[in-house]
Amino acid sequence: MAPDGARGYPPSWYAASATPLPAQPTLRGVQQCDVAVLGAGYTGLTAALALAEAGHRVIVLEAERVGWGASGRNGGQAIVGYGCEQSTLEGLLGEAEARVLFDLSREGMAQLRARIERHRIDCHWRDGYAHVPLKARQARALRTDIVEMAQRYDYPLQWWSREQLRAHLGSDLYLGAVYDAASGHLHPLAYALGLAEAAMAAGVVIHEYSPVRRLVKGARPVLHAPQGEVHADFVVVAGNAWLHGVAPALEARIMPVGTYIGATPVLGAELAQTLIGNGMAVSDANWALDYFRLSHDHRLLFGGRASYSSLPPPGLRGLMQRRMERVFPQLRGVGFDYLWGGYVDITRNRAPDWGRLDDNVYYAQGFSGHGVAASGLAGQLIAEAISGQSHRLDAFARIQHRPFPGGRMLRTPMLVAAMSWYRLRDALW
Repeated sequence: MAPDGARGYPPSWYAASATPLPAQPTLRGVQQCDVAVLGAGYTGLTAALALAEAGHRVIVLEAERVGWGASGRNGGQAIVGYGCEQSTLEGLLGEAEARVLFDLSREGMAQLRARIERHRIDCHWRDGYAHVPLKARQARALRTDIVEMAQRYDYPLQWWSREQLRAHLGSDLYLGAVYDAASGHLHPLAYALGLAEAAMAAGVVIHEYSPVRRLVKGARPVLHAPQGEVHADFVVVAGNAWLHGVAPALEARIMPVGTYIGATPVLGAELAQTLIGNGMAVSDANWALDYFRLSHDHRLLFGGRASYSSLPPPGLRGLMQRRMERVFPQLRGVGFDYLWGGYVDITRNRAPDWGRLDDNVYYAQGFSGHGVAASGLAGQLIAEAISGQSHRLDAFARIQHRPFPGGRMLRTPMLVAAMSWYRLRDALW
């Protein structure tokens, strides 16, 4: 049962439209298992499911509820690749290793789709994703990317002219689109809850309202919670932006970033169809981007306005509505039934930060706003490593990551200043 005063899920359309799981019991006393997992989001749940199916005894500790963090609040866009460009990975690892990681991201997308089908997770998956430029320089760069992805990565993408895009998207704002048929979108919280159901059916024990306060490394590492502790052969740290001092070395390499999403009232099938005729997800090519898609009940879900200061932007509702109306003037005055936010974690280079803290302590973080498919891949690779096959996870562990400058006191103001420059560049260049 949930403890007195437990908050449950923050208000959102996701929480309002998902079928909740019964609250899982708080950890009490000392428990033993093969693998202890910190965090019941996509990474932790996917790792737990794969490990349980391989015969391991797994316990997951969640500070709030399943999918309470980024996994239950994100934009729902599942996109092949990572939070950084392939050119960044090439610079960090070389072309051959960058190709290995890209192919793994394609595998991660296939795993996501297979997981949904195999476990019959009702998360309203839809195919298709469009990346849309607002300026000529962005269009030129995207068209170059299409050629490079086909020639160097054997990955087919389509360029749509402005007229072709307009046949699917009811907005005159964009100059064309890169269309990716292999990517898509889903209901994020429903997917997390479905993963949890599949994991529990495989034997995983989940304890909600059990925040990990301390990780003690050793031959059998221990996760300490307020009313109990778990001793295990292996630990998986999958807390991302919500570690709260448990692993300072990891926290120094990520920055929590707030992101915000609004859900309009139900528009009806006819009006919704005029906005996005083929049901694809869309994001623009700005650094401070807007992204949007339709829900299964014919709402527009519109996201953007990232905050790097840990505080919501002032006048958020009005800002979000003006941005939505800039894309879709036909929705002027419609507004939002729901408006919510949450944290994602970014690394300095936006590349994924996955690997080991110790011989028997694994982690994954730094999805940089691109984690719906990649987080499941991370969980799968960690499960493989714990089961004795670590070479695929090691490919990510070779990426070098540096702490954010400024320490705890100054790194947020420094990042806010840097992001102000990027927003100015979006506007002027």
